[in-house]
Amino acid sequence: MESGLKSWRVRKSPGRALFGCSRISAPGRTACWKAPSCLGAHPCYRARWEGGDARVTSQARYGLWFRLRKLIIWLLGVYIAIPFLVKLCPAIQAKLVFLNFVRVPYFIDLKRPQDQGLNHTCNYYLQPEEDVTIGVWHTVPAALWKNARGKDQLWFEDALGSSHPVILYLHGNAGTRGGDHRVELYKVLSSLGYHVVTFDYRGWGDSIGSPSERGMTYDALHVFDWIKARSGDNPVYIWGHSLGTGVATNLVRRLCERETPPDALILESPFTNIREEARSHPFSVIYRYFPGFDWFFLDPITTSGIKFANDENVKYISCSLLILHAEDDPVVPFHLGKKLYNIAATSRSFRDYKVQFVPFHTDLGYRHKYIYRSPELPRILREFLGKSEHEHHH
Repeated sequence: MESGLKSWRVRKSPGRALFGCSRISAPGRTACWKAPSCLGAHPCYRARWEGGDARVTSQARYGLWFRLRKLIIWLLGVYIAIPFLVKLCPAIQAKLVFLNFVRVPYFIDLKRPQDQGLNHTCNYYLQPEEDVTIGVWHTVPAALWKNARGKDQLWFEDALGSSHPVILYLHGNAGTRGGDHRVELYKVLSSLGYHVVTFDYRGWGDSIGSPSERGMTYDALHVFDWIKARSGDNPVYIWGHSLGTGVATNLVRRLCERETPPDALILESPFTNIREEARSHPFSVIYRYFPGFDWFFLDPITTSGIKFANDENVKYISCSLLILHAEDDPVVPFHLGKKLYNIAATSRSFRDYKVQFVPFHTDLGYRHKYIYRSPELPRILREFLGKSEHEHHH
């Protein structure tokens, strides 16, 4: 009986133990005969079970690494392809400069400025060129708020002849004339006694046309002439913000060349020129040290006819200049505004005019578009523009 049992064991388990045990039967040793109910605790069974887990875990890790590697390769391919795409299609870079396709806030009716809390504002449209129409907002000074309610465009146009100075505001890229921070600035300036006239360049908001530096400058010139035809002897100031500073200096240089300068120029968050701004912009961080960065990204901007050369324009401007810039500006670095001021301050064209630079400390948190929040802004404007008016009349 015993010998029969041994024979059966060897026959049943010549190299592997019953129930999957990996022990090898050898002379003088018997295979493992644990019952199935005990297999969970049996060291042989447990070793095999844990070995299987290890293989599954290893396969899962390999699969995860394989997918991660594919993603990294794909992202690297995109990263390398984008510069070539921009170089081959300069219009892409132009779109990124203008960002006129970004309409923020969404779902507002630009025909109804009162929906943005501007009950003393009129919306109308001007036509600088054939096939080009631009939407304009005209906000009257606080003293005229009550009289302005319910009035038509003709009343607003006649109001420009009242004894209040006018500010032509040129906004930056992206958004529309109804942008939140822009609306808040209109309110501040209106409360200080200024007419505020602003508009969307061709291709922005509800304005019709294709954007270009030349076209934007011509739109601004058309609106300025429209204002001067109605404002009589009232001072007219030009205020540009961000990309709008490029339009502003283009405009004022042209006005000075034809000997009809504005009474003052105010630049908020300005840059020196579009190439230096593009190189310093947050969007360019990931490519700033890419081989051939200028050739791939900056040259296409120039190829598209976009320069916005503030640093060159100020050398031909003859009127008072005020520059406002926040030290914590993440879009247009503070040092570019300071550099522009240094160029203007030493320019012969400003030798008979005031040039002032006003920085706003980082702790104030005004960043790129919140200088309007400064409680010092009314005093700064009052002191600067008061002197500018004095210079203008003498």
